[in-house]
Amino acid sequence: MKKTLLTAAFAVLCCISSTAQDFSQYFQDKTLRIDYIFSGTHNTQHIALDQLCVEPRWYGKRKRLAEVPVEGNGQITVRDHKTQRIIYRNSFSTLFQEWQEEPEALTTERSFENVFLVPMPKDTVDITLDLRNNRREITSKLTHQVVPTDILIRQIGYRDVTPFETIQQAKDTNNCIHLAYLAEGYRPEEMGTFIQDVKMAMEALFAHEPFKGMRDRFNIVAVKSPSKDSGASEPGKGIWKNTALHSHWDTNYSERYLTTSNLKDMHDLLAGTPYEHILVLVNSERYGGGGILNSYLLSTIHNKWSKPVVVHEFGHSFAGLADEYAYENEEVNMYPLDVEPWEKNITTKVNFKGKWEEMIGKKPGVGLVEGGGYKMKGVYRACNDCRMRTNEIPEFCPACQKALRDLINFYTE
Repeated sequence: MKKTLLTAAFAVLCCISSTAQDFSQYFQDKTLRIDYIFSGTHNTQHIALDQLCVEPRWYGKRKRLAEVPVEGNGQITVRDHKTQRIIYRNSFSTLFQEWQEEPEALTTERSFENVFLVPMPKDTVDITLDLRNNRREITSKLTHQVVPTDILIRQIGYRDVTPFETIQQAKDTNNCIHLAYLAEGYRPEEMGTFIQDVKMAMEALFAHEPFKGMRDRFNIVAVKSPSKDSGASEPGKGIWKNTALHSHWDTNYSERYLTTSNLKDMHDLLAGTPYEHILVLVNSERYGGGGILNSYLLSTIHNKWSKPVVVHEFGHSFAGLADEYAYENEEVNMYPLDVEPWEKNITTKVNFKGKWEEMIGKKPGVGLVEGGGYKMKGVYRACNDCRMRTNEIPEFCPACQKALRDLINFYTE
């Protein structure tokens, strides 16, 4: 009996050790930026390594390095080459995977830039990038080796850093979440307007729980990336503009979908600034935006819906929250009804555990409301309304608040 207990105790200690490894054991206080090209069609996926860059500091998590709090539609995993121990993981979603479900992907092959940040290793590592389908199955994978002394790793962010202002300093800047607002479609003489817009967007976010009560855990900067033209391109109107990120409406031929495919330019502009999560503000009165998990949020800022849209899109980009709306004449089969979505605010009831089941019967209005994830039937949300459903509701529902609070705690506690 004693031997069994000692063995169990040793196993627990090993598990704790593997989860709580010391950041400095494996990593430098620098960022390794990895650029990839994703390409394919509706039925094919190709992942290719593009380039490696190193930046002066690391602004991501320093604890729970091998854990991912949100599964995402893909993951990046860093392993120590000698031991094959996982020393860092993160998750993401991509515009490429969204595009693969569009009609164009049935007849055309396209490529997309993607950029991921990991802490700079001290020794040789093996990095695996995988993409996953809506059944949560790995559909494509690339593993490559990175040697930190490689002379072809480009140094960026050490000079010619884009000017930025600190808008809010976290209580503990070594243990916080770093947000960077990036200017898109602001000419140099419009940077004063950009700073005002950042403050407005920031206050809109912190008017919502749980951000309001956890505000001191966020460090926020405004990065003044200049454009030659104001606004963004409008392909449907034949208007093309010269802006910092070349963002445009009509993404995937959807009129309101405003995105950019120029992720390398985005990260070049951010190099040397304190950033992890990216919020791009577009200098336009037209309605539109988009948010992609652990990639970026992009939204216009000068219309009556700008504040709720920025907050809604941050729910996507920061926490991977799903859209909770569905339209009878525009259903999208993004979520198979025999698979539980990884998103924390919707369920097919296949494996509901760990979401909001403990709130049912305890919090008024919380239950299983049918309709969400672009489907009228078979997908359920927690409440009648939420910031992830409509612009009119002034708050996140309890299920979304729980998901957001858990994520903030993951990164800062």
